[in-house]
Amino acid sequence: MAFVTASIPTHTRPGGRSARVRAAVHRAVEELLADGGPDVLTIPVIAARAGVHATTVYRRWGSVGELLAAVAASRFSGDIVVPDTGTLRGDLETWVGDVVTDLADPDTLALMRAAIGAGERGGCACTADRHAQLAAMLDRERSRSGTMPDVERAADALLGPLYYRAIFTERPGDAGWARELVASFLS
Repeated sequence: MAFVTASIPTHTRPGGRSARVRAAVHRAVEELLADGGPDVLTIPVIAARAGVHATTVYRRWGSVGELLAAVAASRFSGDIVVPDTGTLRGDLETWVGDVVTDLADPDTLALMRAAIGAGERGGCACTADRHAQLAAMLDRERSRSGTMPDVERAADALLGPLYYRAIFTERPGDAGWARELVASFLS
C-alpha cells in the first residue's frame, strides 16, 4: 500500500479575511496619523477605526511600534522605480529627485516620524528598498565602466542628507539641492 503525503501550504493566502484585516488596520493607521498625529495611536483606537477587535491587532503586531514598522514596510516597498538614463549621473539625479518628491508628502513624513518615534527596529522600513535601488544603479554603472563606490557610501552621501532634512528640519529638499548632492557624491 502506498501512502501519499499531501503538502500543506505554509504561506498566507493573498486574499481573504487576513488580507482584509491587514488592509483595514494599515488604512486606519494612515488615517489616524493624517488626522491627529502619532499621539492618538493606540491599539484600541486603531482597532476601532479599522473595525476589528483590539486582540486581533495585538496578536498580529504586538505593539504600536511593530505595527508602524509593518505599515512603513508596506508603504515604502517599490514606490520608486530605478531609472536607466544611460549614465550614473542621470540615474542618480532622477532617482534622488523622486526620493525628494516622496519625502515631501506629508503623509509619508508622518508615517516615517511615527515609526522612528516608536523606536522599533526597522522603523524606517524604506531603507532596504532604497539600498537595493542604489545597488542596482551602481552595479549597472560598474558593468559599464569599472570602479564605483559601495552602496553604504552612496547611502551616506545621498540618502543621509535627504532623510535628515525631511524628517528633522522644516526645510524640505528640492530638485536643485538634490542635483548638488549627486554632483558632490560623484566628484
